[in-house]
Amino acid sequence: MKIRKGDDVLVIAGKFRGERAVVEESLPQVDKVVLDGLNIAKRHTKQTGSMMQAGIIDKVMPMHVSNVALWCDGHKGPAKVGYREVDGTKVRVCRKCGEAL
Repeated sequence: MKIRKGDDVLVIAGKFRGERAVVEESLPQVDKVVLDGLNIAKRHTKQTGSMMQAGIIDKVMPMHVSNVALWCDGHKGPAKVGYREVDGTKVRVCRKCGEAL
């Protein structure tokens, strides 16, 4: 998976199309990412013992990685990711402008 925690991404499909966000968590086992402030669902919960508060809580839900694209500051748009070796380390680069991501 080419998108990692902390990346700036653009949502390209779905309810939040056109919005930019930061990746809070990457879930490569299920090809999903959790975005900061987007895709929030309301969950109705019962109180379990004295641990959890009862009521309606906001829960951040994961979004499929195919619905987001990495944001490139070089050309101010979504980027396809390529790889280049620089000084013996593998670096992600934008395939449109060649800038390191």
